[in-house]
Amino acid sequence: MKDNDLNMENWKESDINTDSLWIIDKRDKSGKHKNIYHGNFIPQVPNQLIRRYTKENEIVLEPFMGSGTTLFECEKLNRRYIGFDINPKMIEYVNDSMSDGSYKENFHINHCNSLNTAEVDKNIDYANQKFKSNNVQFVLMHPPYMDIVKFTEDKNDLSQIDNINEFVKKFKIICENSLKYLDKNRYFAVVIGDVYKNSEVIPLGFYCMDMIKRNFKVKLKGTIIKNIEGNRGKLGVGGIWRYRALNSDYYIFKHEYIYVFKKEF
Repeated sequence: MKDNDLNMENWKESDINTDSLWIIDKRDKSGKHKNIYHGNFIPQVPNQLIRRYTKENEIVLEPFMGSGTTLFECEKLNRRYIGFDINPKMIEYVNDSMSDGSYKENFHINHCNSLNTAEVDKNIDYANQKFKSNNVQFVLMHPPYMDIVKFTEDKNDLSQIDNINEFVKKFKIICENSLKYLDKNRYFAVVIGDVYKNSEVIPLGFYCMDMIKRNFKVKLKGTIIKNIEGNRGKLGVGGIWRYRALNSDYYIFKHEYIYVFKKEF
């Protein structure tokens, strides 16, 4: 691996997780991280991926920015950042969080529909001029899990879609809009979970992974299962979720998938 700053002379002391099962007891709440948004994910995930697949000053692109988790990690790890979100309230919140200005030359965020190729191109062109760059070196995608949580009323918001085929079709467009800016032979990751609809599990993560493999020249480098023990409402073996599961025929969701790909086009 030449795409990171890891010191392999001290590899035994590294805390980079190379296992395919990540068990995390609780989310990191240090620094600017606040668990104020249903769609945000735990900072340990972007932290691990950014350190594994990028070097300092390289650029991370995120088409689903949410409440800024990845941006805050990029600031801490001295990476540059481009982020879009369809929810204008999140852009306002993140801008307020970054208002001290110490990092302002190293990130570009904007209210942007990542399905809209022209909007994405315009924003990335602006960021590349700002950074004096041509492409990005890592893409991190954490899309909504269909319509489980509706984040906005915008018809272009993936969280408005309740049909698996339509969701995958739209997600493919977002992948096209994002991955064309990723340098060849660099890496991207998709963080996504399954959904439970009409009394059955819909393996949304597998559908999305299969779509990427079928439509893009990539290699799948890892399928990581992430379990966080601190899921709200699902703590402990004696909780109401366990009662409901025992009283029915399903299992309690605690996992998400992290698919890591290498771009070869």
